[in-house]
Amino acid sequence: MIGLIGPNGTGKSTNFKMLCGLLTPTSGEGTVAGHDLRRARADARSSLGYMAQKFSLYGDLSVRQNLAPMVWATWLTIERTVSIFHLESHLTTNTGTLPLGQKQRLELACAVLRQPPVLFLDEPTSGIGPIVRREFWTHINGLVDEGVTVLITSHFMNGVEYCDEVTLNYQSRQIATGTPGQLKALAARQKALRALISNNSCSCSR
Repeated sequence: MIGLIGPNGTGKSTNFKMLCGLLTPTSGEGTVAGHDLRRARADARSSLGYMAQKFSLYGDLSVRQNLAPMVWATWLTIERTVSIFHLESHLTTNTGTLPLGQKQRLELACAVLRQPPVLFLDEPTSGIGPIVRREFWTHINGLVDEGVTVLITSHFMNGVEYCDEVTLNYQSRQIATGTPGQLKALAARQKALRALISNNSCSCSR
């Protein structure tokens, strides 16, 4: 599980669009599940599940109808997914009227329905409460335990706190990579260093 964090405009969504085959990289190389993003974008897309930051399902259709177009999935798989994400009581509800937490559950359910080897989650826990957030992490960790590679974006460290590795983007560059603990320690050291420099400057000026 890999996290990608940084403020708006640092390239997180652009990275996702390139990895999803929606944008062609101007330079460099990349693969998704072994498929080259320049030569086999369709194969790369077919190997991943994607959950967008903004709600992207059909709001005027029911939960069941949003799941049904996944023609590559059997109804047994759909029923199992519905059970895992606790959507049974909402199957006939129009998706647009669902609370945010239920919408997020449904989007994640649609993303994993094909059981893809790679899963991209763009701000998956943004705007939801702590209980639903914990539930999300339980689902995501379960997928990782089953061998799924997960890439998550967030503006904040708590959005990637359970990742194995996190990369910090700033001004379209990767400026640091490590575990969440390592990045927190690095941030603390840099803050302390800035304070030390500031204090020394004040001492000198006196």
